Amino acid sequence: MGARSKARKRALDLLYASELRGEDPVRALDRAIAAGEGPTNEYTSFLVRGVAEHQQRIDQLLAQYSQGWSLERMPAVDRNVLRIGMFEVLYVDDVPGAVAVSEAVALVRELSTDDSPQFVNGILGSILRDQPSPEG
Repeated sequence: MGARSKARKRALDLLYASELRGEDPVRALDRAIAAGEGPTNEYTSFLVRGVAEHQQRIDQLLAQYSQGWSLERMPAVDRNVLRIGMFEVLYVDDVPGAVAVSEAVALVRELSTDDSPQFVNGILGSILRDQPSPEG
């Protein structure tokens, strides 16, 4: 597993855990760093901070593209993987969109339900195809 793949998985861990605790993900990240448990890969911090900064727009687009599935109805792992993938597709210029989608699908294949890879691929593939404005 490459360094960025590991960073994505660690970012998912932080986003998922902070959501379950009802904690701001940046605060959780900063606490982990201060305790010496924080991510060693800067890309993890970049992802967590980026998802948190743009979460309102990301969630708006996820709600729009996940026809028939509210954010609350999605498995928490899928929801947070989609947030990471959406952030990379819309806001990260040095990650090709197809790579962001592939990495997101790989994460849910490993960590979520049997239906999750197809679900995540469908949503992120539509985002990649349509290229909605990151600003909204």
